[in-house]
Amino acid sequence: MDPGRENTEKAENVSNVSMSEETKSYVQVHHADAAAQGFETSADELPKNYYRSAYFIGTMIACGAAFASGVGGFALSAAILGVINADIGPSPYLTWVAMAYTLTVAIGLLLVGRLSDLFGRRWFFISGSVFGLIGCIVCAVAQSVETLIGGTTLIGLGAASQISVVFVTAELVPVKHRFLANGFVFLWATPFTGMGPSIAYAFLVYYGSWRPCYYLMIGMNTLATACWFFFYYPPTFEMKHPGQRIKSYLLNFDIVGLFLFVGGVLIFLMGLSWGGGLYAWNSAHVLGAIIVGGAATVAFVLWEWFGNPKEPLMPLHLFKNLAWVALIFCLSISVTVYYAFAIVWPQMVFGVYETDLIRGGLLCTLVGAGTNIGQLCSGLFGRALGNHRWQFTGGCIIGGVFLGAAACCTPYNLGLTSAFVTIGSLALGYTDSIGLTMAGIAIANQEDIGTAVGIAGCVRSIVSTIGTAIYTVILSNRLAQTIPAHVPPALISAGLPESSVADFLTAYPTGTFEGIAGLTPTILAAGVRAYKEASAKAYQTVFLSTIAFSVVAVILALFTANGMNMMTDDVATTLHERKTKKVVGKEGDVVEA
Repeated sequence: MDPGRENTEKAENVSNVSMSEETKSYVQVHHADAAAQGFETSADELPKNYYRSAYFIGTMIACGAAFASGVGGFALSAAILGVINADIGPSPYLTWVAMAYTLTVAIGLLLVGRLSDLFGRRWFFISGSVFGLIGCIVCAVAQSVETLIGGTTLIGLGAASQISVVFVTAELVPVKHRFLANGFVFLWATPFTGMGPSIAYAFLVYYGSWRPCYYLMIGMNTLATACWFFFYYPPTFEMKHPGQRIKSYLLNFDIVGLFLFVGGVLIFLMGLSWGGGLYAWNSAHVLGAIIVGGAATVAFVLWEWFGNPKEPLMPLHLFKNLAWVALIFCLSISVTVYYAFAIVWPQMVFGVYETDLIRGGLLCTLVGAGTNIGQLCSGLFGRALGNHRWQFTGGCIIGGVFLGAAACCTPYNLGLTSAFVTIGSLALGYTDSIGLTMAGIAIANQEDIGTAVGIAGCVRSIVSTIGTAIYTVILSNRLAQTIPAHVPPALISAGLPESSVADFLTAYPTGTFEGIAGLTPTILAAGVRAYKEASAKAYQTVFLSTIAFSVVAVILALFTANGMNMMTDDVATTLHERKTKKVVGKEGDVVEA
């Protein structure tokens, strides 16, 4: 049904349902005259001082604090999981800490976007920060890795809504200011995406504990929860669907699709996460999970296409917009490099360049810091630089060129390698932010903004998990080739007995070389140098492999939309006063900040 006609029919049915006078007024003014694009109003029609009201400012603070909490809830601890395991473990289930966060976020992004589109956003975002707060408390007092896994699961569930705030900020401001609004949100996450590893290592060095990582996030989640509760009053279900009942939407909701989506994506991503870690890639656990999960995910798409659910989990009409489809897959492929190198780069830093925790921690921030700077730049220049298709394409090209050029890495050119990695990450961070913002702009109806951005986030997580698995497999396979090929000859040439070579290779990862027959300081230095050179050769291959992803991303970028003709004063959603449900500031009732 045409969205404009549907809104008009809804307004005509207002009298059939018992509603407050304020809600009837809202419906008559906004729904009856709603444009087909799903915009509620325009900036020049908003009450004076609307954007200086306590409701708007409090909501923006909630968005920033929530986004920082969703990112930092795992970013800080991710860098020091080995230290945490040594303190409250050891546990064979340590990998489940990262998996718990990744899996819950991946499935939660679509669910939060779609369900809040249908039922209203307020309680989804309050609940998200409450989950994050409880999860951080559980992790802060955890005495076992198993408890940490449980707490991280709650953090991940909360992060699904907290990371989704990009469409909350977007729909509250004129379209032409959406890049700037999302830049404000990314600014809040700077300490965690940009400096997360360094902060975590600083806690270890100066406080002797990893628990302050969670204490900090308890504070951020508390701030977010309070601001959501007191200031965030978007349209309610009654306002969004005049004349409709929640019960009818629940009865018509796509339960089959929900089951297939959650089960399929969870099992598929679990298989990818297990591979090369808990189980070998050719094991029945990994292959079974990937095949069953993949089949269920395909079944989900077929069900959405042919099952014709009344309220689908993933409305397939969005995929008829080929520019939008190209956008979300280009976004997903380009940002894969960030997620993969958030794992690979710290390994390279401590495997090839550094042993000091503080200096190494600072180097580990380069990928996150570069990405975050790129995101902030997109907020400042996303509109000003014009044609978004060319911005997107340029970002993919620059990111691909510099990350590919980082294949020149050796143990002796840290500065050059670091510069290439930082510039490449910055370019792809810029692309990521442009893509996330455009995912909510380049759609036919703004009433689908949560679903559209949720789908983009979900696809982004799935593709990034696949890409990370590919990069880590390439790295492990190459290390298995380069180290045996280069280290033993160097050790023997330096004078180490051939019978002691295996002992050296076993001891190197732990750094304990006592008891190795024939090992002298000179031989040790030669062995360490050869090990770093061999490792660098393996990382060279990983950097070269990014070129394939970059080429695909550039091709897709050429088919994305130029959003300049969409940079209007239209506003998709307004905030309302707590008691009256009138638009904030309407008829002079402005609540000043």
